[in-house]
Amino acid sequence: MARMLLAVALATFAAAAGAQAYPSQPIRMISPFPPGGSVDIIGRLIADPLAAQLGGRIVVENRGGASGNIGMEAAARAAPDGYTIVLNTIPLVTNKSLFDKLSWDPIRDFAPIGMVATAPHVLVVPAKSPVHSVADLVKLAKERPGKLSYASAGYGTTFHFCAELFKDTTGTFIVHIPYRGGGPALVDTLSGQVDLSFPTLSAALPFIKAGSLRALGVTDFSRSPLLPGTPTLAEAGVKDFQFSQWQALLAPAGTPREIVLRLNAALNAALKTPDIREKFQSQAIEAFPTTPEEAGKFLAGEVTRYARLIKAKGITAE
Repeated sequence: MARMLLAVALATFAAAAGAQAYPSQPIRMISPFPPGGSVDIIGRLIADPLAAQLGGRIVVENRGGASGNIGMEAAARAAPDGYTIVLNTIPLVTNKSLFDKLSWDPIRDFAPIGMVATAPHVLVVPAKSPVHSVADLVKLAKERPGKLSYASAGYGTTFHFCAELFKDTTGTFIVHIPYRGGGPALVDTLSGQVDLSFPTLSAALPFIKAGSLRALGVTDFSRSPLLPGTPTLAEAGVKDFQFSQWQALLAPAGTPREIVLRLNAALNAALKTPDIREKFQSQAIEAFPTTPEEAGKFLAGEVTRYARLIKAKGITAE
């Protein structure tokens, strides 16, 4: 019995000592998408401030492909020692429902470190559109079911999910026109080839300010300080509507809790720095600090929410 207690004490001491020495080598942050996307941008924005809080070094590694599945599989299979972490967004919780055979599970295979950021989408119409409010749009869509169209960045993208949630909530039928990326979708919205779309606020903002797109509503719970005159969709009459493109930081399942807590504390401290807040705001992004437990609860809820939508709409991966 005494030997057993000694072994437990030694193991506890070793874990604590390891956590105190952490990090003793560079940390790899996997971005499961190509360079230039939202995950890659936010990963590179937080890498150095997070490393500074930890007193170490973080290297961002892009492992794009298969809608994020290649990078997520690599992260899931990495040693759970705190030296591999991964940043992801909506595909973290949707790929489980979009792909029949997935080698990783968002809940089983990862330990949430914390949420990082949230960014709203915005409902826009071309400047020449006769629609000037959300109420106008809903009325027109109900009067002309199947006659209006919306552009998305492709099947299973945030543009797509946001629009389908809007249709469900408002009881409207608007035709989906998928594009290969957000850029082409935005171009055809600008030209009036489609009637509306739900781009990210950061992508649409220059065109809204230039007067070539009309913003009808932002999709988050609160108004954006970058677009204070535009109501939220909930304020505009779409009750309880909320959609945002969040980012979450995770470690492989089995990573010691002491290290997860150390990473969480460093992440939240980095998110409070004026430099990060300023850089986030310039791109219509807001910090989203949480505990690991709060992040886990949020992500589990998102898995359920999107699974229901994907099943109800018959959405599949391209």
